[in-house]
Amino acid sequence: MVDGVGSLRSMATPTTDRNASDTEPAWTTERVVAPDGTPLTAYRQAVDDDGSDAVDLLLVHATGFCAAVFDPLVAALPPGFRCVTLDLRFHGASGRPDPLTYDWSGFAADVLACVDQLGLDHPVAFGHSCGGASLILAEEHRPGTFAALYCFEPVIMPSDEPRPPEVEGNPLATGALRRRESFASASDAFANFSSKPPFDTLDTAALRAYVEHGFELIPADEGGDGLAVRLRCRREDESQIYAHGGSHDAFAHLGSVACPVTLVCGATTDAFGPDVLAADAARLPQASVQVLDGMGHFGPLEAPATVARSVAAALAGHRPSGRGGAATAPPSS
Repeated sequence: MVDGVGSLRSMATPTTDRNASDTEPAWTTERVVAPDGTPLTAYRQAVDDDGSDAVDLLLVHATGFCAAVFDPLVAALPPGFRCVTLDLRFHGASGRPDPLTYDWSGFAADVLACVDQLGLDHPVAFGHSCGGASLILAEEHRPGTFAALYCFEPVIMPSDEPRPPEVEGNPLATGALRRRESFASASDAFANFSSKPPFDTLDTAALRAYVEHGFELIPADEGGDGLAVRLRCRREDESQIYAHGGSHDAFAHLGSVACPVTLVCGATTDAFGPDVLAADAARLPQASVQVLDGMGHFGPLEAPATVARSVAAALAGHRPSGRGGAATAPPSS
């Protein structure tokens, strides 16, 4: 549970500067361009040494969030990882595609562009929800890209037939359209989220990072007063992303994944639990399933230190062994 009072008093103004709050870890900002021209923003962890023995670890967030929410998880990792976090299209400091498209193959393209343009050396990767599906879609499109994957409740429905995009009848999609999009200040946004499900169970630092980097100041020419903030991931975009969540074909191609995959869920999840993960694992050439106690679907943001220990145990043994196939843009699913 977040401790609202102290956090509200020190709430920072929303920013694209990942180092603005003087918290660990420190980051450098990297610009990436997706194959369709969408501008993306990634963040590379600053390291004190040359990191020659470290493993590149790419972390990809869930729908509606942003790269910065993984700061507490990254801070809890043991030495041995060079971390990169990515704002997927529509999220954080990354842009929107033009023309607009919500096919999840775009997220896979973002992942592959980040790997290629940042020169990640046969990385391991962690993905949460949409982020986990994005990693698996990327690996399916270019087998051998990753040395190993850790996916916390990836959005992969156990069905060979993708569903058509649906807003009506999809509670996540309709709920996103009802989301409050703006607040009088970042402190007001923090107070709102910390007082109601599902955000009230988030780690304080993760929630702070979400408010500071998942929101932006409303420009003065749009009525902003220098304090009022709004969501970076627009609610109509979030709704469409949810609507397309069952429309990709990741499940049908799980057999093409060429690296070990650790599939993980929270013991109290109401989303992608053990039965779904077991169905996914049965299609993967190398897979294991874990259930972590004391957390739900938002486990990486609820208990980042616990998840960090699990990630380290699953991924630490995988060393760079050369990159996978040539860079290609993933086809539409």
